[in-house]
Amino acid sequence: MSLFKAASTVSLFTLASRITGLVRELLMASAFGASAMTDAFNVAFRIPNLFRRFFAEGAFSQAFIPALAASKEQHGEDATRLVINRVATVLAWALVLTCVAGVLGAPWMVWGMASGLQQDPQGYDAAVFMTRWMFPYIGFMSMVALSAGVLNTWKRFAVPAATPVLLNLSMILAAWQGAPWLARMSIEPIFAMVGGVMLGGLLQLLLQVPVLARLGLLPRIGLSWRSLRQAWADPATQQVVGLMLPALLGVGVAQISMMINTQIASHLAPGSVSWITYADRLMEFPTAMLGVALGVVLMPQLAAARSKQDTQAYSDLLDWGLRLVVLMSVPSAVALLTFAKPLVATLYHYGQFSERDVLQTTTALMGWGVGLVGVVAIKVLAPGYFANQDTRTPVRIALAVLLITQVLNYLLVPYFQHAALTLSIGLGALINATWLLIGLVRRGSYRPLPGWGLFLLQVVAGSAMLAIFLMWAANEFGWVALREQPWRRIGLLAALLLGSVLIYFGALWAAGVKLLQLLRR
Repeated sequence: MSLFKAASTVSLFTLASRITGLVRELLMASAFGASAMTDAFNVAFRIPNLFRRFFAEGAFSQAFIPALAASKEQHGEDATRLVINRVATVLAWALVLTCVAGVLGAPWMVWGMASGLQQDPQGYDAAVFMTRWMFPYIGFMSMVALSAGVLNTWKRFAVPAATPVLLNLSMILAAWQGAPWLARMSIEPIFAMVGGVMLGGLLQLLLQVPVLARLGLLPRIGLSWRSLRQAWADPATQQVVGLMLPALLGVGVAQISMMINTQIASHLAPGSVSWITYADRLMEFPTAMLGVALGVVLMPQLAAARSKQDTQAYSDLLDWGLRLVVLMSVPSAVALLTFAKPLVATLYHYGQFSERDVLQTTTALMGWGVGLVGVVAIKVLAPGYFANQDTRTPVRIALAVLLITQVLNYLLVPYFQHAALTLSIGLGALINATWLLIGLVRRGSYRPLPGWGLFLLQVVAGSAMLAIFLMWAANEFGWVALREQPWRRIGLLAALLLGSVLIYFGALWAAGVKLLQLLRR
């Protein structure tokens, strides 16, 4: 499977995930709006997701996939199956202990994440209740991440990319059917979302099992203390743990930044956490479809190139990934900066979601637009270090960027309120990506191929034409006033987005960009 075909497969399933995710958010916005209770759910959902970054697609994947790819390349598939079994055993035991501790410690975690929820005691108590019920979600998702790492190493990208759709479908069912059912029983309707989260986690894990079994890669988890000791003593397990420790610090830095931002938002106007969350969902479209897809595909390929000591292939993979990042993330950033209000109004402005919610979510989304290129680029640049089994350098950079981000928060929050939180993270991402890029170039891991200067000019010219068109479209139509004509608003948005694609890629074609040649590289 070619890299572009693999990345396209991941992107298509990621697109399906993001579309269903938007439907989920639309239903939640319409049913619950932006209030203290939605803030409580978002905080409660963020807590298991915080730990998920440690045990799932964050630190664990950064350590596990390079070690797994190297083992497969150097020692063969039979030895690698033993590695999978032993790593899975250690991970499973760690997850059981973490889930028990999380359920017991829910009140302290909610306070640490968003003590401002205490402004509304009912919302605070609801956040504690929902955290306790959703915390075991990390157990499902961490085993899903292990399975995905195995399948991606064996170049089976489709199933891991498709599984997030199941979470969204489960939460859609919860908002559509579960919430009204609880309301009829005089129970807080948003509690239905807890059931949707847990069902989604279970279904994602069950989808992976038959695929792993068919490949003979289904992990055998040791349930005895002796099995755990053997798994822990295995050199491959020790290598994964050794790589995880600095990666944990790096992921921890990112999660500390998120915790600080959530804490700050919880002390701002009620609804601030929800406004940021709704903006995050839109920002995840370009980051997931491009950045995550490229990261998933590039990581095992980079690790394999490193094992073969093929430095030219290593550099060429990074160059290809970065060109796609620039090609797609620059116009996406332009769209978030110039066309945020139409996007938010069309997708969220229904039911309990008010005009004020539209305006507040719009400002948060524009903050993300400033740093979108950096957010996406990190997804390609960081694997350049992880595949080389260097998890320390990105951690040092992340620590410095964390300090910079909090200085920006201190300076900007008094003026821009919740929007300053997304703006500071976006600016920090630009600094982070630039720092990572310079490091790869200096150590010789990445040697840019010729033609970058002309390519950047072509992308900037196409993006400038796109910006002019989108600014006109954002101001020409009354996007908020079209609430009473939802299908007209949806059709208008679809037509304008199609026109945007034609304008941007038409401008690139006129400027001489050979898109097919670039993609086939």
